[in-house]
Amino acid sequence: MAIRNLKPRTPATRYYSISTFDELTKTTPEKSLLEPLRKSGGRGNTGRVTSRHRGGGHKRMYRVIDFKRDKVGVEGKIASIEYDPNRNGRIALVQYTDGEKRYIIAPEGLAVGGTITSGPDSEINVGNTLPLKNMPLGTFVHNVELRAGRGGQIARSAGNACQVMAKEGDFATLKMPSGETRKVHLTCNATIGQVGNSDYFNISWGKAGRSRWLGIRPQTRGMAMNPVDHPMGGGEGKSKSGGGRKHPKSPWGQLAKGLKTRRHKNASNQYIVKRRSK
Repeated sequence: MAIRNLKPRTPATRYYSISTFDELTKTTPEKSLLEPLRKSGGRGNTGRVTSRHRGGGHKRMYRVIDFKRDKVGVEGKIASIEYDPNRNGRIALVQYTDGEKRYIIAPEGLAVGGTITSGPDSEINVGNTLPLKNMPLGTFVHNVELRAGRGGQIARSAGNACQVMAKEGDFATLKMPSGETRKVHLTCNATIGQVGNSDYFNISWGKAGRSRWLGIRPQTRGMAMNPVDHPMGGGEGKSKSGGGRKHPKSPWGQLAKGLKTRRHKNASNQYIVKRRSK
């Protein structure tokens, strides 16, 4: 999971770095766990762009990941560690004793030939999934459920993990990767360990084209636009100071800094013990 810098043979490769992919043991995915993946171009079900600056990118197949880890009591053996173009962490192919194969998110320290299990009777080992009530305090976990049975939703990207800080009543207190502290029900499952490929965020992309391969299109600053195109556009020269200062906002006028967008009736608020923002 180290990073390799390229020799500066071109202007782009002067700042270019890539993963060494040392941890990968297989280059072709399991065909039975592949599904076609259509591109959305950032558009929702109404056909309108709901996520801007999306489009293009390399063609991919989706790897079906087991976020629920509901093979209770069935032992699985790690067959391979593989690359997944749809996420920044690695995935592991698990061969269960009943013959079924599944992909899981590969945590740090999981190696080919190792065994994993799921269920309340599982041991406290990397890769095992069990309810939060069965975990000792201080344990680092990933792929954490917010509602029991729904499947892991928290701490799934490269290098992420939550820490079990306390247990009180029906809830465990977890420290999130963002720094937020929140309560999660003790019956929710989580997988022990930290997601692998933690060096991913140290990669230098080196050139704009590499972002285009990932399906990320260019962004134009609002201040570089005309008043008709953006609330922050226009002005004689670069107007940023003095009485005419414009607060940063979206093209539709919504303030970008300080505006509270969380719904008041959202039941999730009551489980937040400490917010990530001071």
